[in-house]
Amino acid sequence: MANCNSPQMLIVQVAIPVPLQRLFDYLMPELSDTQSIQPGTRVLVPFGKGTKTGVVLQIVDLTDSRIDPKKLKRVEKIIDSEPLLSAKDLQLLKWASRYYHHPAGEVMASAFPATLRRGKPAILQVDYCYRLTEQGRKTVATDLKRAPKQQALLRLFQAGSMPIAAAELAQHNTTLKALQDKGLVHKEPNQHKSRVWSERATGLTANPEQQHAINAVVSGLGQFSVFLLQGVTGSGKTEVYMQIISEALLRGLQVLVLLPEITLTPQLEQRFRQRFSAPIVCFHSKLNDNQRLHAWLSMQQAQAAIMLGTRSALFTPLKSPGLIILDEEHDSSFKQQEGFRFSARDVAIARAKILNIPVLLGSATPSFESLFNVAQRRYQLLQLSIRAGNAVDPVFQLLDIRNKPMQAGLSEALITAIRSTLAQEHQVLLFLNRRGFAPVQICHGCGWVSRCDSCDANMVIHAAERLLRCHHCGSEQPLPTSCPACRTGELQPLGLGTERIEQTLAELFPNNAIIRLDKDTTQRKGALEGYLQQIHSGHADIILGTQMLAKGHHFPEVTLVAILDIDSGLFSVDFHAGEKLAQMIVQVAGRAGRADKRGRVVLQTRQPEHPLLTTLIEQGYQAFAKIALQERRQAGLPPFSYQALLRVHADNAHTPQQFLQDAVTVLRALNTSKIQVLGPVAAPMARRAGQFRFQLLLQSPQRKDLHQLLDQAIPQISKLRQAGNVRWSLDVDPADLY
Repeated sequence: MANCNSPQMLIVQVAIPVPLQRLFDYLMPELSDTQSIQPGTRVLVPFGKGTKTGVVLQIVDLTDSRIDPKKLKRVEKIIDSEPLLSAKDLQLLKWASRYYHHPAGEVMASAFPATLRRGKPAILQVDYCYRLTEQGRKTVATDLKRAPKQQALLRLFQAGSMPIAAAELAQHNTTLKALQDKGLVHKEPNQHKSRVWSERATGLTANPEQQHAINAVVSGLGQFSVFLLQGVTGSGKTEVYMQIISEALLRGLQVLVLLPEITLTPQLEQRFRQRFSAPIVCFHSKLNDNQRLHAWLSMQQAQAAIMLGTRSALFTPLKSPGLIILDEEHDSSFKQQEGFRFSARDVAIARAKILNIPVLLGSATPSFESLFNVAQRRYQLLQLSIRAGNAVDPVFQLLDIRNKPMQAGLSEALITAIRSTLAQEHQVLLFLNRRGFAPVQICHGCGWVSRCDSCDANMVIHAAERLLRCHHCGSEQPLPTSCPACRTGELQPLGLGTERIEQTLAELFPNNAIIRLDKDTTQRKGALEGYLQQIHSGHADIILGTQMLAKGHHFPEVTLVAILDIDSGLFSVDFHAGEKLAQMIVQVAGRAGRADKRGRVVLQTRQPEHPLLTTLIEQGYQAFAKIALQERRQAGLPPFSYQALLRVHADNAHTPQQFLQDAVTVLRALNTSKIQVLGPVAAPMARRAGQFRFQLLLQSPQRKDLHQLLDQAIPQISKLRQAGNVRWSLDVDPADLY
């Protein structure tokens, strides 16, 4: 009789990245022993007509199963000799799959870089690195002003004492060769194997508030707790992070630092390399596959101490986990908006609990959810109420532009303020969260407007490229010279975009350097870094841009900040809109007066008496949040309730409506009236990229009740008659209702 632990008596349960809510059973490979395959190991398995790479989640005894072994296929190949994911990694991913009601195979796949998802070997290549030469240490980066990419890379090397692994520099190959040719860096075998991690440069002397925050988190190392660091812009949150990280490194612990945007990574990486004598890796979508693989394996094998990354870095395995930090925790970029729709903030807290380590959330404008959790005593609040150094808070001014003459969105009062600021040789920052030349083209004769054929949206004018472009589906068409409808009317731009403002500024201030920062101007690799270098070196007088300007940038010479159009954010069908607008205003305002120069913040508005604006400006974000949270409580909205949004789309309007009506029938049959079922309704943008979009909102005062209903309903909804004719998804804790 065969031993029950023999390979012949075991079933391997594998998570495969397909949109099905189940695991798949396979027999052990022939001629393998029970130790050769463990949970967290990748395997190659037959699936359909081909093969797929999956992750082993469990190994069960065949005698405990009702499955007929004759119906099972065998695992074709065990890819890893050791599990790539630990038991705690798997515990987190299983929890995330259950909480977000998303297929386990797709959740597991999200934990791996693309190379490992494709079944490639998990081999850490650290053969070579690059180091500054003596000449490179002496060269002043500004000597390379005609080569901004070389200048930025040289600064990165000069910031730290550690050599940089070749894999981390793969995206800079051309620039790296140029520095080599100039004798500024050289290639050498990578000798760095030390696990002695430390601080290289001494930090600044912490003020009492900073020191209290540092002490609180350091004393919490080695146990689970959630800290919310609420610090006004310029209060030295990054310095607090670095002093806490320094203590973690001295204990041999690894640190994961999550950022909302890729644009913040280069400047923070430079600061970290300057500060720490420890291997630092980055993980975000602008890196190539080999770089992401190198970073992932470096943390998994404890060859790196610190990872800086966006939300995709969250699931990276840590051999010696010590601390997770989320900077700008309120930012909506931390919520995945397609596929596996997880919140990096919420999953980071769940991960910290599983690992029994602290998590530190930082923001000048914390999310309402985090402030609610502080009030519930789930999080510990740490406050930084004063700006670091000699910096003083900016002065706010609501500029009423009703019935005032305007030049392409700029009032006369604002133009005067810009002239005055430039005369003092200070920098000006103008914010408009709308790129392109103008939001729409209109015919003055017949009223035709440039609508997208595939979306319920206007085509945006991009004058420099002579294009109309839809910012929702990406479709483009040449900019028409005559009206497509009446052929005779005069075509005019209607509304404002950053490209149009830039043109007006160039006419008003012909002798000043203007830099525009938006998605259109920073697409080219290295462009953003080059622009930021120009700003910091004083070669920019006016900085114009979209939301990428609001996040974490330090512009010490900026003393005037103007938000050109805030009215569009005051009226929205989404209850999150007021919170997001207030956060945006405070974040953008934080770019003003960061050094010893007093800043001024001008808000152009046609709603100067709006309570959101008056409360925010006169009493501050904390007071605004308190009032807004009271309104949310009265309305029964999150964080005082819990939501899930069922989104559906198809190439016709009838099918998704029928699918959602059938889903309502399922939900009402299971629901004991504890959960509100709202809808179905058309999405705020009812048609996008040729697809008709509808949604159904579920809301409950108790999280547990909502998830119990979803556990029962989702399997039935996935079997509905129309399920195969629509694309549908579930968004738990939606960040917006679009």
